[in-house]
Amino acid sequence: MTEDDALRAANTAYYRAFAHRDADAMARLWAQQGVSCIHPGWPPIFGREAVLASYREIFRNPLQEAIEAHAETLIRDADDGRIVCFEKVGEGLLVATNWFRRVDSVWRLAHHQASPLASGPAEADAASTRH
Repeated sequence: MTEDDALRAANTAYYRAFAHRDADAMARLWAQQGVSCIHPGWPPIFGREAVLASYREIFRNPLQEAIEAHAETLIRDADDGRIVCFEKVGEGLLVATNWFRRVDSVWRLAHHQASPLASGPAEADAASTRH
């Protein structure tokens, strides 16, 4: 498996953990130190325990809609990797960045940020092809 493949697999594992509301799987993905997260409409969250607590809170929400990642763009340099993608949440569309750091040969999530996207899915698909 190439490093790009391993990074993509870590990103897929993030969305799988979210889809299954699996707090243990989510915890295995995050780095131990230097983590942050910005959920849509939330203030910034710093520190592993606070970030993981935010996911547990989201997972307890019975109205939380499923999230699907689309149009992933990978940016990698040595031990630093980012995946920028669109997240479909119900009828809404977000743009997200998942920032990973390689720790002991494993890609660990260091930062996640998602923000609402003003355009619709067709515009997002077109935007994802522009570089």
